[in-house]
Amino acid sequence: MLKRLAQLSLFGAEPPAAVPSSVSPPSPHLALQMGGHHVAYELRRARRRSIGFVVGSEGLRVSAPRWLPQADIERALLQKSDWILRKLLEQTERARRVEAARIEWRDGGMLKLLGRPVWLRLDPVLSGVRLDESGSLVLLGLPLSATEAQIRDAVQAWLKRRAKSVFEPRCQHFAQALGVQMTQLRLSSAQTRWGSASIDGTIRLNWRLIHFAPDIIDYVVAHELAHLREMNHSARFWAVVASVLPDYQVARGHLRDESIIAE
Repeated sequence: MLKRLAQLSLFGAEPPAAVPSSVSPPSPHLALQMGGHHVAYELRRARRRSIGFVVGSEGLRVSAPRWLPQADIERALLQKSDWILRKLLEQTERARRVEAARIEWRDGGMLKLLGRPVWLRLDPVLSGVRLDESGSLVLLGLPLSATEAQIRDAVQAWLKRRAKSVFEPRCQHFAQALGVQMTQLRLSSAQTRWGSASIDGTIRLNWRLIHFAPDIIDYVVAHELAHLREMNHSARFWAVVASVLPDYQVARGHLRDESIIAE
């Protein structure tokens, strides 16, 4: 199963005997110098025994025991500054990639198809949606006055059909290579995973994989089909994947740089 908030917890001393059970409101304007960087963070105090750090899309969030002095919290932050700065940088890069991948649903808008850029072209004379002979234009039989929603719905319906036509033969190829039986292929619109496999042989693949290069698609397909032999992520599982994709780690690394965009 391929899934897509970094978090860390440090254990502190035992709390005093009487600790309120309520959670205090966050303090959103705190900041600390870490490695030459001015890092803002949100602090929440609650009934807990450890300091927890979470780095998400909204930045650094710290949860600490209500009884712990602020100086101890800052000392813990500085001890983990390398980890915090690395995760903040990763979130910044992810936000940049998400913004770069965002599709403008208009005439002349661009999206990726199998890893390559294609542009949207509205043509009221046409009917339906198709790729032109050059493979660089997605032609839509829509008026120039079409709304973003109309363009998005038409293109996504076409992309899903395209995805099914691309995924099915790759599934058949790797199922045969792995000696497993896929009972059915379903497209998924999940927001947190690229694919999944069920013990009954059902494979679910996120249709948005159609935006990515074929080697990434092959990795996800092989990954999920390998689960029909090993329903885990043990060394045996990765050996199964490697038996059909010896260089799977390259595509796996590329996939980790991608984000599921709710278009």
